[in-house]
Amino acid sequence: MPFYDRTHSHLYSVYFAPRGRARMFDLGIQIAQLHLSPFDRIIGVLGEAGSGKSMLVKGMFPGLELTNDDDGVNVRPLPLLGQDEDCGFYSPHTYHVDMRFELGFTQPHVIAEAVQQACARGKRVIVEHFDMLYPLLGRNADLLIGLGEEIIVTRPTIFGPQPQEICDTVYKSMRYRKMAHTAEDLCECYIPAREMLRARHDDIKRGFVLAFEGDEPHVDLPYIEERVKQDIAADLPLCYVDDGHITIGDKTHPCTGPRTHVPRTGCIEGFRLVKKLIHDEQNNRWLLAGRVGKLTADEVEQINNMALE
Repeated sequence: MPFYDRTHSHLYSVYFAPRGRARMFDLGIQIAQLHLSPFDRIIGVLGEAGSGKSMLVKGMFPGLELTNDDDGVNVRPLPLLGQDEDCGFYSPHTYHVDMRFELGFTQPHVIAEAVQQACARGKRVIVEHFDMLYPLLGRNADLLIGLGEEIIVTRPTIFGPQPQEICDTVYKSMRYRKMAHTAEDLCECYIPAREMLRARHDDIKRGFVLAFEGDEPHVDLPYIEERVKQDIAADLPLCYVDDGHITIGDKTHPCTGPRTHVPRTGCIEGFRLVKKLIHDEQNNRWLLAGRVGKLTADEVEQINNMALE
């Protein structure tokens, strides 16, 4: 009986790129369960700095030691380059390399040869910024994952898609994700603390959702929108503090996705709130939704319009 590949007819899957470490980990687990094959040798990950590539990889491959310095860790020498010295029974099965980081230490053709060697030995290599390696590698990844406003998962064939096609899409859309996350934090500054204690993050296209379980929250939507627009006009700087905080101007604010923001509030375009709280009866919660980007109709049914550019 011929081997059946359940991924054979897969073209694209698209997910919202969630905010925060925990939600990104959970999505990584989901993507691994649905899309990863034990026969995959190269996993190509694409996206800007701060898009959550490393968090997604950690969710897909729990326990994998990443070699970049996202968490202050700089693994030297690069395990991928030491295969000949570590080829015994207990040698790693999965390697990780961040091309943008590693090119500061190693010539690209050396990394390409090491990836080819690992694949020939039946190993798996996760390559962040795979587009920088692809021209030297002579083959596409078995699985490509691009992170922008959304997360695109695709299994390329000889007809594509090529890594640069995914890059063109996710790099273009990442600005909307940064704007939306920043606008969400600004809104949180003007929501009563007692309401924020029960707020949860959710996602929509070109925007954000704060979900309040149970009773309708006591929030003043016109006041929140006006104050956020004033902050945007003030062009306040935003800075990373740690994994749980940012600064907005001179104020420290808790944040679950501190790397995913525009540098200044003035970079937010087209901010507005949906003019009413939306009752999600099925899940017994109230939704506060905000939008960024090109001004379009605020009707709820248009929010996740697939044609939205």
